[in-house]
Amino acid sequence: MNLLSVKKLTVQYDGSEALHDLSFDLESGDYLCVIGENGSGKSTLIKTLLGLKKPDSGSIEYNGLTSAQIGYMPQQTDIQRDFPASVMEVVLTGCLKANGFRPFFTAKTKEFAKKNLQRTGAAELAKKCYGELSGGQQQRVLLARALCSTEKLLILDEPVANLDPKATNEIYALIDKLNKEHGITIIMVSHDIRCAAMQAGKILHLDKTLVFFGDTNDYINSPEGRHFLGHEHL
Repeated sequence: MNLLSVKKLTVQYDGSEALHDLSFDLESGDYLCVIGENGSGKSTLIKTLLGLKKPDSGSIEYNGLTSAQIGYMPQQTDIQRDFPASVMEVVLTGCLKANGFRPFFTAKTKEFAKKNLQRTGAAELAKKCYGELSGGQQQRVLLARALCSTEKLLILDEPVANLDPKATNEIYALIDKLNKEHGITIIMVSHDIRCAAMQAGKILHLDKTLVFFGDTNDYINSPEGRHFLGHEHL
């Protein structure tokens, strides 16, 4: 089933085109990696998909999904890494929209937050201080928080940035499990191109417009893929 359709999307940023005439479709259950050099429009695309920026032309259409039902995991800042709150408090902020922005969470909502901590392998961290966790543990908590907003679509912005190799592999395995076992569609922005290409089923390569969109294997063997990944690493 077609979950997302982007048609002839053009978005201006600071008076110039950040994205031009971009079109692609995603099916429910896809795992898409968005790649490109710095300034290629990746962040603009994510903001537009989330409804934070309005297109200057073109359209974004979701099938049976609103922007409020998208789970989003942004890049962390140093301040956020030291956030002085418990893990459960952080995860519950992902339930705010579903909770109607009420100041108190119901028992049902708290159970849902616990369920998502279990899904990300972080249930034993619920009472710990978020700022005292390792980088990999924090990413598991943020994934649980994002899951509190969705059962259909996760948008992940550099989910393994600044993680050591072991934590990186664990987070990739967790994202793959959420995709394959739980049927959650994944859109992941990554600079870790070679590892991401091994994980994702589809690649969207941007350079302010569409460079490539399609299956990962086709990308690896395409002129664009060979140039971007580097011949010696294929």
